[in-house]
Amino acid sequence: MTATQEAPVFKKAVPGPGGASPAPVGSTTVGAGAAGADEPAATRGRTSIADVVVVKIAGMAAREIPGVYDMGGGLSRTIGAVRDRVPGGRPNVGRGVKVEVGERQTAIDLDLVVEYGVAITEVARDVRENVIAAVERITGLEVVEVNVTVNDVHLPDDEHDTGGAEARVS
Repeated sequence: MTATQEAPVFKKAVPGPGGASPAPVGSTTVGAGAAGADEPAATRGRTSIADVVVVKIAGMAAREIPGVYDMGGGLSRTIGAVRDRVPGGRPNVGRGVKVEVGERQTAIDLDLVVEYGVAITEVARDVRENVIAAVERITGLEVVEVNVTVNDVHLPDDEHDTGGAEARVS
């Protein structure tokens, strides 16, 4: 290097918490930030959002809509019912929700059980709108699609009580 040439200046990469720089598997990075003391504090670093975060937000938003009785397919609902009866068991808000999360976008698939008598297309539209609004507001990700599958209709007489019938086993 001659006296008139300057050595290039490199900014040292600083690893994230725990020393690991890459985002964990099943997560996405939103708003990759700039490095350096001259940058605003809000832009220094990256924010990673795990898939499970989007799953939970979408599940909660879908359940808020009147006419949605439950979520998930038959087997997952059966397992969920058993889990809910176990002391200390918590309901799984992510049941019936599948997501694909990219760097800036996400796609969501929902499996629903609707109440008998509701207009399925209206419930699906309301679910779609609520899920998109919640996920975009909370995560900052763009929701490119929300696919709704209605797996079942809950009938008023589908309740799990015996209704005065005699028990077959004593």
